[in-house]
Amino acid sequence: MKKSLGARTLAWPNPVYLVGTYDHENKPNIMNAAWGGICSSEPPCLGVSVRPARHTYDAIMRRRAFTVSVPSVDLVKQADFFGIASGANLNKFEAAGLTPAPGELVAAPYVKECPLVLELELVHAIRLGSHIQFIGEIKDVKIDPNCLDEHGNPDIGLAAPILFDPALRNYHSVGPVLGKAYSLGKDLLPK
Repeated sequence: MKKSLGARTLAWPNPVYLVGTYDHENKPNIMNAAWGGICSSEPPCLGVSVRPARHTYDAIMRRRAFTVSVPSVDLVKQADFFGIASGANLNKFEAAGLTPAPGELVAAPYVKECPLVLELELVHAIRLGSHIQFIGEIKDVKIDPNCLDEHGNPDIGLAAPILFDPALRNYHSVGPVLGKAYSLGKDLLPK
């Protein structure tokens, strides 16, 4: 029998997303958001949840745009910093030694050093209790060429994204390939 842990924010895996915005003074800002993921295929959309008290909340509402930079494991220290410092008090890009790059299709910056970047236009802001779920339509996805396999496909192993464990509050990396999706379980289909 399973042990009940009660209602809590526990689901695995959680991506580490760095949400980029320009604030009311047009300064680039970045925050670590572990509550997020793809939420629609057509149109392609991604959602992130942000507390209204956060500096990023007003920036997204004002510009109706944001980016999501997916950091690699070599940026784990900076990614963690982006979740514990406020952009209202300091320039987090400068403090972390990373570079804000302007979005090409939306009015929001991204982290130049991250291997994967999504540019998003805000389409919905939904209150979900303590957080607002910002749903953005993906306008573009950018990837470092060194994160593409020999066929030109994005390779998660080469990008080495960070995963967050909300139970123990640890960061993890992606493990080995287990098999091909939509193929591995075919032998379990009724004959």
